[in-house]
Amino acid sequence: MSVAKVIEISSESPKSFEDAIVQGITKASKSVHGIKSAWVKEQHVVVENGKVTSYRVDLKVTFVLDDK
Repeated sequence: MSVAKVIEISSESPKSFEDAIVQGITKASKSVHGIKSAWVKEQHVVVENGKVTSYRVDLKVTFVLDDK
């Protein structure tokens, strides 16, 4: 039997929402093992002087707990 846990993380990128997602999952996977999926909860942009300067995402990340 597997048991999963869901955590929330936020990630930011100057390039795109997709890059923010990839960077967030990449960083989380360095300390959280067994990541199975992620759900984009919210998306935001930072605007400075009328221009989008960064893209932010809030992710719900699901991972399987170790059997120990």
